[in-house]
Amino acid sequence: MTALMPWERVDGKVTERHRDALAIVYVRQSTRQQVRDHGESTRLQYALVDRAVALGWQACRVLVIDDDLGRSGTSALARPGFQRLVSEVSLGHVGLVLGIEMSRLARSEKDFYQLLELCALAGALLADTDGVYDPGDVNDRMLLGLKGTMSAVELHLIKQRMHAGKVNKARRGELGFALPMVRRPSGEPVLDPDEQVRAAVRLVFAKFAELGTLNGVLRYLVVNGIDLPLRARSGPDKGELVWRRPNRATLQWMLHSPIYAGIYAYGRRRVDPRRKVAGRPATGKVVVDPDQWTVMIPGALPAYISEQTWRDNLARLAANASRADTTGAARRGSALLSGLVHCGRCGKRMTVRYHVREGHRQADYACARELVDYSGRLCQAMAGSGIDAYVTEQVLAALEPAAVEVSLHAAEQIEADRARVDRIWRQRIERAGIDVDRARRCYCLAEPENRLVVRQLEHDWEQALAAQQQLRKDYARFTAARPPILTPAERAAVTARAADIRALWHAETTTNTDRKEIIRARSWRR
Repeated sequence: MTALMPWERVDGKVTERHRDALAIVYVRQSTRQQVRDHGESTRLQYALVDRAVALGWQACRVLVIDDDLGRSGTSALARPGFQRLVSEVSLGHVGLVLGIEMSRLARSEKDFYQLLELCALAGALLADTDGVYDPGDVNDRMLLGLKGTMSAVELHLIKQRMHAGKVNKARRGELGFALPMVRRPSGEPVLDPDEQVRAAVRLVFAKFAELGTLNGVLRYLVVNGIDLPLRARSGPDKGELVWRRPNRATLQWMLHSPIYAGIYAYGRRRVDPRRKVAGRPATGKVVVDPDQWTVMIPGALPAYISEQTWRDNLARLAANASRADTTGAARRGSALLSGLVHCGRCGKRMTVRYHVREGHRQADYACARELVDYSGRLCQAMAGSGIDAYVTEQVLAALEPAAVEVSLHAAEQIEADRARVDRIWRQRIERAGIDVDRARRCYCLAEPENRLVVRQLEHDWEQALAAQQQLRKDYARFTAARPPILTPAERAAVTARAADIRALWHAETTTNTDRKEIIRARSWRR
């Protein structure tokens, strides 16, 4: 006589009323890798159909829900199969819910107890490999509650062990993650060996130090036709160098990332449950301050900039934000002291108000914090033209002694900047020549009679030649508009204009943004 398994000894819990309803077999595995590699677990869960038939259900009355294969059980929001199961139980269509174990149903106590309560109200039974349980029976309910709690705690312990191992490895600086660099066969990270990559990255940080705003750097790269490098992190082209058009997101990441300063960091982002989006596990991450990072090891990676430069960049980006406690970035408005003026009565920052007076757009400085926040009175307001004129005179008086030094270095600075951009253009042309030579060699090495291959290689060679020719034309147009070396007449004009600070300040080519940047600069005020 065949011995019965514990779950087969139902002790009269299964009745005809249960058999008249559906028996649902819920199949779930946490990841796609488990589905691919752990096939025995999948087969064992599908075999629960035979268990339901052995308990008295007809095969046509057994419903298999396997929509959650490869989905984590931490939440019901991203599990359509579990939601379908809950719906069927709520409608009273289910007499028995089978799972290989309680952790297959849910890893969250909230979701598990919700299902437990619905089964008790609908009169449905739960079953696993240990037996059949009636949620309406206090003893079975207590046992199911213990199993659900153990399932949730088990997941917590697994995550805790994995996180502790990652933190311990990160504290040694050995936890691997994607770097904007390359690794030697030994695993040691080094700066990208490609000259053009290093030049483009250094140019981004140099222009931010000069221009002071992310938008300024973005405009500079677009105007000069400079792309940003990227190493493919996955796919068949993993590790290959790709050039992308400059964009705000990439520049913002580069300026905020401590990696470019040689800092090994772990724990820069933490998960805020309130910001998580259902079905998107990577959401809900927020950036924390550097003093709250789990691991921070300066000097552990090769660096493009110093740690102090990185911190200065963060401070400057924060100051550029339009908030009440920051000065904000210099904008196009005519008010030269926007974000800099504080009220002499209450000490609060004064705002700028523009209006039309005598056909001209003029600015006033007003302290309206009491009025805006508490519907009180306007503290004070004053015309901006007089204040701006006074500050302008003070700034020009402070800058005039340095006019000779400015005139001596202005032309050299322009030529140095153009030479740096010209070098990147020449590197692009050199890279295009390498691509053409590679395509030519591949074409020459192919067997002539293998036309199926030769035609494609010939097409690739022609495309490389066309790209090289187009790049040369673009470079010719660029150098015609901005030659890398100034002519003697241009050099003399630049020197003469730089020597006259007042004329340069009032020139039509000098924008209000330029004037604001000069006023905000601290080097001349020290």
